[in-house]
Amino acid sequence: MKRLPFVILMIVAASFLAVKTMGNGLKSPSNPPTKYEQILKLVGEMLKQAHYSPQDINDDFSKKIFKKFITDLNAEKNIFLQSDIDALKKFETTIDEEIKGATVEFFLAAGKSFNKRMEEAATISNELLAKPFIFSTDETVLLDADKLNYPVTDAERKDRWRKKIKYMTLERYVDLLETREKNKGKEGFVVKSDTELEKEAREKVQKIMDRTFDRYRLKFSDDDKFNMFVNAITTTFDPHSEFFPPVDKRYFDEEMSGRFYGIGASLQYEEGNIKVASVLSGSPAWKSGEIQAGDVIVKVAQGKEDPVELTGFVVTDAVKLIRGKKGTEVNLTLRKQDGTLKVVSIIRDEIVQDETFARSAIVKNETSKIGYIFLPEFYADFDRPNGNRSFTDVANEVTKLKAENVDGIVIDLRNNGGGSLYDVVQMAGLFIEDGPIVQVQDRENNASVLKDKDRNVLYTGPLAVMVNEFSASASEIFAAAIQDYGRGVIIGSTSTYGKGTVQRNIGLDENGFSLSNAELGTVKLTLQKFYRINGGSTQLKGVSSDIILPDNLEYLKVREKDDEDALPWDEINKAAYKNWDPGYDLKTIQQLSNLRLENDNTFNLIKESAEWLSNQNTKEYSLKLDKYKEEQEAIRKTVKQLESLLKLKAELDVSALPKEVDRWSDDKSKQERFQQWLKSLQKDIYLDQAMKVMNDMINQQNLVKIKGNEEPKKAF
Repeated sequence: MKRLPFVILMIVAASFLAVKTMGNGLKSPSNPPTKYEQILKLVGEMLKQAHYSPQDINDDFSKKIFKKFITDLNAEKNIFLQSDIDALKKFETTIDEEIKGATVEFFLAAGKSFNKRMEEAATISNELLAKPFIFSTDETVLLDADKLNYPVTDAERKDRWRKKIKYMTLERYVDLLETREKNKGKEGFVVKSDTELEKEAREKVQKIMDRTFDRYRLKFSDDDKFNMFVNAITTTFDPHSEFFPPVDKRYFDEEMSGRFYGIGASLQYEEGNIKVASVLSGSPAWKSGEIQAGDVIVKVAQGKEDPVELTGFVVTDAVKLIRGKKGTEVNLTLRKQDGTLKVVSIIRDEIVQDETFARSAIVKNETSKIGYIFLPEFYADFDRPNGNRSFTDVANEVTKLKAENVDGIVIDLRNNGGGSLYDVVQMAGLFIEDGPIVQVQDRENNASVLKDKDRNVLYTGPLAVMVNEFSASASEIFAAAIQDYGRGVIIGSTSTYGKGTVQRNIGLDENGFSLSNAELGTVKLTLQKFYRINGGSTQLKGVSSDIILPDNLEYLKVREKDDEDALPWDEINKAAYKNWDPGYDLKTIQQLSNLRLENDNTFNLIKESAEWLSNQNTKEYSLKLDKYKEEQEAIRKTVKQLESLLKLKAELDVSALPKEVDRWSDDKSKQERFQQWLKSLQKDIYLDQAMKVMNDMINQQNLVKIKGNEEPKKAF
C-alpha cells in the first residue's frame, strides 16, 4: 500500500533515527558498508521497532537463524557434510551482531561452502549416472529430510546421493516399462530391451540433475543467497514478514494488481527450456507477428545491453527479465521450431491479466437457479484510481446475477490466499447493512474496528461461501464476518488456512525507510493482527465451516498452525453488531447436509484415501523393482480412485451468463480456457454439495414465508 497510518510513519521515523545512532561495540565493516550491511541493519531495526510481536535479537535468536538458513540452503541434507556445519558454527552466535551492524560474514561463508560441496555433488551425480543401476537389491531410501542428519563422511554422502538418484531412475524406468507393455504390437512402436530402457531412464535423470546444478551455478548468486538469508530472519518473526529485492517487489505488485508491462506471451518450462505457451491477441508479441507458441526463448536483453542466457532459469525468473517499464525495449533471442535462431525486438506495453479477475456463472437444477461467483484473490490496483478492485468487480457480478433473477448466490473463495484488506471490508458490506466487519489490533494492543458504513445492501437473498485449507487472510475475514452475522453458510474444509495477521510494505533506501518501492528492496512487515467481530482471532484456528466436506488436503500439513514460527491464537473484546435474520435455521441446514453425507459413501472414501496418501509422504521407499511396483500400484490406485471421486458423475447444469457466452471471442485461447473453466464446474463435487445446501436454505425460507401467509418470492 502506498500510504501507512500515521502511527506507523512515526515508528518508521524512530527506526531510522535508531539506525543512525546504533553500532557502538559492534565489529563495524573495515570498508564502507556494502548493500548487505545496509539492508540487514535496516531490516533488524524495522523488526525491532515495528513488528507486531518483536523478539530479542540475541544469541538464541542467532542460533535459530543459523539452523533455518542452513536448512533452506540444503533442505535434503545431501550437499553439506556435518564437518561443514561444525566449521560454520563459529557464526552460530554472531548473526545477531550482523543484524545490528557488524560485518556480514555468515551467509557468504555458508554460500562458499555450499558452492564447493554442490560441485562435488554434481561430480558424484555424474559418476553415479554413468553406470547402470541394479534394481534387484532389497534396500530402501528415506526421503523425509526431517528424519535425517547431515552425512558425516564422503562415503555416507555419496550413498545418500546414490539412493536418491537410483530412486529417480527407478521411477522413470518403471514408467518406461509400463509404456512398453501398453504399446507392444502397435504399428511403429519400437520395443526396447530392459537394458535400453534403464539407460534411457538414467538419461532422463541426467537431464534433470544437469538443470538442477546449472540453476545452482547460474541462478543462485550471492544476492540470491542473501535474499534467502534475510528471509530466514524475517520469517522467524512470523511466516508472513518477507524481504523482496526490487525486481521481486515489482513482480509482487503486478500479480496483486493484475496489470504489468510486458510483451503478452505466456511461458512454460519444458525439458530445461523456457517456451512460449501462447500469445495474447492484441499484445506487443502478437502485433510483432514474429513470436509463436512453441518458440524457445534462449536469451533476453534489455535494450542495447548484453543478453542474459536463460540456462538454469525457471518461468518466474524469465518473466521478471521480460517484464519492465512501459515503452522500454526488450530483445528476445528465439529458437524457432525449425531450429533457426532469431532476435525479436519488442516494445513493452500494458498487459491486463483479466482472467484472474472475478467471474460468474449460473447453475440450474430442477428447483432453483443459483448464481456462482469465483474470486481467485482480493486483488487491488493501488497505482490506478480506476484500476480493477476485487470488491467492485464482485459488486458488478452480483448485479449481473440479480438481473438474471437467481434464487441464491454462492461465492467461491477456495484457494483464495487473500489480498487487500480494504477490498474485503467493502465486499462484506455488499451483503449486510452497516456495521463492523473486522477488528485490527497493533503491538501496543490498540484495537480499531473496520466498518461498512453504507446502509445499502446490494444483495439480501440466500448466500453461501465456499472455502478450503488455502482460503487465507482476506478470505477468512470475509467468511468470518458472514458467519458471525449469520448472513450466510460457510461450506468446505474443517477450517481455513489460519492467517490472522496484517502486513504493510516498507521500502529500504540508503537513507532509511520509504513508503514506495526502494532501491535496496522492500519488507512486507507484519504490523497488526486482525480479529473477528466476535472477538476471536482467525490466526492458527482459521474459520471453521458450518458445513464440513471431507477433501484431499485435510491431512497435509499446509496450514498456518503447521509452521513453528506462526504467531499464537488469542482473542479480544467482541464488537457491537446486530445479527442478520437469514430466514432459515442453521442447525436444520447442517442436519440435512449431514444426512446426505451419511448416505453418500463418496465423501467417506475421499477422507480415507486422503488420510492414507498423506501417510505415504513420510515413509521409506523400496529400491527393489518388484516391491517398488507394488508400492506404486497401491498409491496409483488410491490416487486414481480419489481423482474419480472428486469428479461428479451426473454433471451440473453450469452455463455462462447469456451476455458472456463469447466473453473472449477476440482471443481463441482465452475463450477455450473459459469453456474449460465452465466444464470443470460441471464436474465439481463440492459445488454440487453447495447447490444442495443452497436449495435447503431457499426451501426453508419459502416455508417460513408460507407460514407467515406470504407468497414465496425471490429476495434481493
